Amino acid sequence: MSLNTIALELVPPNVEQGRERALEDAEKVLRCSAEAGLAGRVRHVMIPGMIEEDDDRPIEMKPKLDVLEFWSMIKPELPGINGLCTQVTAFMDEPTLRSRLTELGDSGFDGIAFVGVPRTLSDGEGSGVAPTDALSLFDNVISNRGVILIPTRDGEQGRFEFKCNRGATYGMTQLLYSDTIVEFLTEFARTTEHRPEILLSFGFVPKLETKVNLINWLIQDPGNAAVAAEQEFVRTLAGSEPDLRRKLMLDLYKRVIDGVGALGFPLSIHFEATYGVNTPAFQTFADMLEYWSPDRP
Repeated sequence: MSLNTIALELVPPNVEQGRERALEDAEKVLRCSAEAGLAGRVRHVMIPGMIEEDDDRPIEMKPKLDVLEFWSMIKPELPGINGLCTQVTAFMDEPTLRSRLTELGDSGFDGIAFVGVPRTLSDGEGSGVAPTDALSLFDNVISNRGVILIPTRDGEQGRFEFKCNRGATYGMTQLLYSDTIVEFLTEFARTTEHRPEILLSFGFVPKLETKVNLINWLIQDPGNAAVAAEQEFVRTLAGSEPDLRRKLMLDLYKRVIDGVGALGFPLSIHFEATYGVNTPAFQTFADMLEYWSPDRP
């Protein structure tokens, strides 16, 4: 069963901010949706399971509320909206992870993307379950089992096919700041029979990015020319006036949708406002959804 959704990423607040900040975030989702003409259109919130990463992160990573704890606070405030999340598997043994996934499913999470270790560790490190193993181990626990898809990453064609072979039902892309995903999925469709759902991820870039460089850091892949081009596009967006910024994002969205729409993959849209939910971000998202939306084929 395809998710066929519009999802909004909500990062759990810092533990020190607690319930008050969680409720503020929920209120912003409803208010900004309404102000941008998107009331009732967001069907899922995507809550990432946050873990510590490199020390050079532009914004310090402080302890975050657990995904389930955050969800329990905001769910009553967001009627008609269900959850998606990412789950790090590498630090949980199979019984512990099974219990965790069961609890997530029972609480209203329709899809869970299994992710690996942070960049400070190598693939395979961690004493728990590998994400690729989790895809098949827990097929009777959660129906929509996702993976992260990074179309600019070297070797990603084979990596994504392997994950699909293991039972991945959807791929959630890294933030897209180029149309590389079009060539990637065109080749994937040509060479495999797999047609997992693709959550196409688009992120709003505010002027603040020129000072903080958080998005630049999130998508980094040193030595990768394709990513360097995406980082340059992010810098262009951050340095542009709002009207031009929205036009540039809409043009990118159109190229992606036009390029992948006929390849046979079920499509959903995942939006992220990396610096926090706000009305300008939702207005940009509304422009994009006016062109094509999974809830209005």
